[in-house]
Amino acid sequence: MNAILKQDAGIPALAMTETELLSVLESSLYPGASPESIKLVIQYCKASGLDPLRKPVHIVPMWDSKSSRMRDVIMPGVGSYRTDAARTGQCAGVSEPEFGPDITENLGGASITYPTYCRVTVKRRLPSGEIAEYTAVERWKENYAPRGGKEKSIAPNTMWAKRPYAQLAKCSEAQALRKAFPEVGAQATADEMEGKALQPDDVIEGTVTREALIKIPAALPEYSDDALEQHKDAWASWIATGKSTADDIIIKVQSKYALTDAQKDAIRNLKVDTSDFNDFFPEDLGHE
Repeated sequence: MNAILKQDAGIPALAMTETELLSVLESSLYPGASPESIKLVIQYCKASGLDPLRKPVHIVPMWDSKSSRMRDVIMPGVGSYRTDAARTGQCAGVSEPEFGPDITENLGGASITYPTYCRVTVKRRLPSGEIAEYTAVERWKENYAPRGGKEKSIAPNTMWAKRPYAQLAKCSEAQALRKAFPEVGAQATADEMEGKALQPDDVIEGTVTREALIKIPAALPEYSDDALEQHKDAWASWIATGKSTADDIIIKVQSKYALTDAQKDAIRNLKVDTSDFNDFFPEDLGHE
């Protein structure tokens, strides 16, 4: 309790009465939100020593499959993780986002061009003085928020349609920050969970865990073992000649299909007789 009070003392907004702060937040940062949801924001900020007037967390309406109703869930933004990492005094920098090849696809009647993946690396200075790097690779198809609605459209919502790169970059950075600084929390951010449905046990005291996002299946068809068997010789040749890496092949396949861990291992363990290279690399990945 003393630690919380000490944090509160350095944040003018938290020195206000709850009624005053509730009124300010409701009229400015969270218009239309219920008082109960805004109170959760205040408690979250008190526990974390964050300034609620800087909107470090978001109130995200989500469908709760357990109770069959919409409910407000408090989620941090990527800025909250940046603050937590900076407070440790060990954050040694964050890389610029690196995007994979663009894909243009029709989703739910909407034509959208998006990057297959985004890679972000966070550096942490260890007690020994060494700099450790923690990299996260997130795929657009697995993160984007669908429009949903009564028609259950799979088209991206307005934000993901207008900012496909920026939205994915925030998701990648948040995951990299969690990997580099696991002690600061494991919650998914609002950008990662927007448009998803909550499953039973996903919610803990009004927040959502990263595991909630992992439980939600990717909206991708499964990649068949027959297709992998059909193309593994060609892929092995590319790996052996240096034209591609196993991880590049995995990323390429996962831009359209879901791979199992066993399939990923099979690709990483591909070997070829270098005396008989097959330079063919199937663009269609074995599927129509």
